[in-house]
Formats: sequence, structure tokens, C-alpha cells
Amino acid sequence: MTTYGIEFVPGAINVKQVVKYTKLAESKDIDYAWITNHYNNRHCYPTLAMIAAATETIRIGPGIMNTFTDTPAAIASFVATLNEISDGRAVLGIGPGDLSTLPKLAIKPEKPVARLREGVTQIRRLLAGEEIKKTGTMEFFDYDGAKLTGVTLPGKKGIPIYIGAQGPKVLELAGTIGDGALINASNPKDFEVAIPIIKQAMEKEGKKTFDVGAYTAISIDEDEKKARNAAKIVAAFIAAGSPPAILERHNLDMGNVQKIKDALARFDFKTVGGLVGDAEIDAFTIAGTPDTVKQKCEDLTKAGVTQIIFGSPLGPDITKSIRLLGKYIV
Repeated sequence: MTTYGIEFVPGAINVKQVVKYTKLAESKDIDYAWITNHYNNRHCYPTLAMIAAATETIRIGPGIMNTFTDTPAAIASFVATLNEISDGRAVLGIGPGDLSTLPKLAIKPEKPVARLREGVTQIRRLLAGEEIKKTGTMEFFDYDGAKLTGVTLPGKKGIPIYIGAQGPKVLELAGTIGDGALINASNPKDFEVAIPIIKQAMEKEGKKTFDVGAYTAISIDEDEKKARNAAKIVAAFIAAGSPPAILERHNLDMGNVQKIKDALARFDFKTVGGLVGDAEIDAFTIAGTPDTVKQKCEDLTKAGVTQIIFGSPLGPDITKSIRLLGKYIV
């Protein structure tokens, strides 16, 4: 059974707007709301707390935290608190960290995968109510007496942990230690590569269930041209940040992608809009009319995706886009 999520970025829109849009998404039977975590935007913690107070059924969580800017103990305390105030609706998205952002914060992004593995281990132990004793076997988070004592713990059910994953090592880690994965991709070609890596890791662990989340870039509108135009800048940023192997997978013109990179570096968005064509839009977004979006979402489920997350930009009009997603896709 396919579930649906939606992503909101409390950057261009403020917290009250995020709450309003999440309530609308809940009314359209969307199952999850993922709130992005960037140091330069409004913080996801208070945003999620306000969402918890304003909603009743939608599952909510950060998409995604990391153990460079937040410690496992701080993350465990936060997600346990969120789970308490939302009556058991919390989920946790966590990843290795944005390796392009961390140096700006004077953080060396060293050993991100090993750090993530240790972080998730300690978060789970804390949420289970353990007092963690120092062992000398951990490199990053060898806690000595850490325990959550002033918050209601989630109990045996726990809190689902989703690993933000793209590269092979993190996809393997997701299949090994995660309850699910949040994969930044909108095209079945990318899941044809990612899902076998996850499944192989699951088999080694004897795991039977796993939620494969497609963290897509969606743009939906009844006007095809408007929908695709709204997706151009997002497609440009994804293309510019993608490694050569992914660009080759989608048969993109390397020369054109370099021109897109150069224009983005100059903040020349008019030029970017002229350079981004159907190839980039179709490789990195799901953009078009409700019929087009519905078909592409169905293609993702056929590829093995079990949760489709409607991500930025959503469309030229966010409110209208959420209503269209609820009416035609969910």
C-alpha cells in the first residue's frame, strides 16, 4: 500500500503558513509531513511543535536532522517530546549531513556514514530508556551515563527512523539500521539502482519491512506550462548538484549542465530558466497536469517506492497544488 507525504521548507514561507498548509494536507488524507532542517531557515523543532498542536492524524517529523549540527541525545530528546505532544505521531528523518553546508559552519564533514550509524544507535538506545554506559568502542558518541529522564518515552513501538540516503554506502546503511529511507529522487531510474542496494542490506539483517520514500520535487497545475515552469529552478539546482554518474544515467548534456551551474553561481535565474529544458525537468522532477503527475507517481510505485513525498516547489500556487494532489493523486 502506498502512503503519501509532503515536504515544507520554512524558509520562503513562515511557520504559520507551514502550519496552515500542513492542516490542508491532513484534510486531503496525506499521511506524513516532513519539515526541512536548514540552519539558515526557521528551525524545524518549534515548527513541528506548532504543527503537532494544530493537527490530529498526520505523522510529522524533521526531514532531515544530522549528527554534526545536533547530537544524538538532543535529537532523541526532541523526537520523544514531539511524539509526546503529538500523541504518538512522530517520525525521525536523519542523514549524514549536508556536506556542502557543514564547512560554512566551521564543521569538518569527516566520516559522515560512521557518525550517522553511531548516532542512530545511540538515539534508539536513549528512546528505549537505557542509561548508556561508556564502552570505549564508539568513536563519536561514547556516552557515559546518558539517559532521558524527563520526557515520556515511546515504549516498545518506538519512533520510526528514516535515513536520508542517496549514495550506495548510505543506502546500504539505511537498509541495515533504518525503518525507512528518504531518497532525493523523482525518477524510476534512480530507484532501480537504489532499491536493490537497500534490499540486499535488509536480507543480511533478516528484515522484512521497510518504507522506501521518494522525496520528489513535484510541480502540479492544471496548466502544463505553468507547472513545468515552476519546476525549472528546482531542476536546475538538482542538476547542478548531481554527480556525473547520475547525469549520465539520465543522458543529460554535460555542457548544458555546466552552463546551468555557472548561471546559478551568478544568481542569473533568467539565464537558468532558458537553459533548463524538458530533459532536466523530467530527470529530476515530476511536473505537469494532474494526469501527468498521477502517471509518474504510479511509475514510482511500480519501481518499488512505498511512500511518495510531495516536495518543493509543489507548484505555482501551493494551496491549489495541495488540493490537486489530494483530489487526483492521493
